[in-house]
Amino acid sequence: MKKAIHTAWLIALLVCPIALWLMPVDYFNNGGGLSCPSESWFGIECLGCGMSRAVMHFHHFDFMEAIYYNSLVVVIYPFLIWLWQLWVRAELAYLGLWGSTTRNDQLSGPSGSTPGA
Repeated sequence: MKKAIHTAWLIALLVCPIALWLMPVDYFNNGGGLSCPSESWFGIECLGCGMSRAVMHFHHFDFMEAIYYNSLVVVIYPFLIWLWQLWVRAELAYLGLWGSTTRNDQLSGPSGSTPGA
């Protein structure tokens, strides 16, 4: 059961970027997502306002429009890519599809002793 959950999570991780590329670049421009609670309740824009639109434009290589919506996208988008690949690699490792040998396996010889010992 646990392996099925990890497989489903891996599939979701791999499908998500493709789904975002298939969506129109301006999908979130006209209220396609949730509104910002800070702006709705207090009328104040927070540092994250426009980030969904900015990430979507950045994902579609529309960099100027992305920076227009939120200039922090140049920091957040690379972080999201790093986080995504970290999650994908962790799931692949859990399922035995990535990096099945550990550093200790590489250091030990066929008999289990360390080289040069």
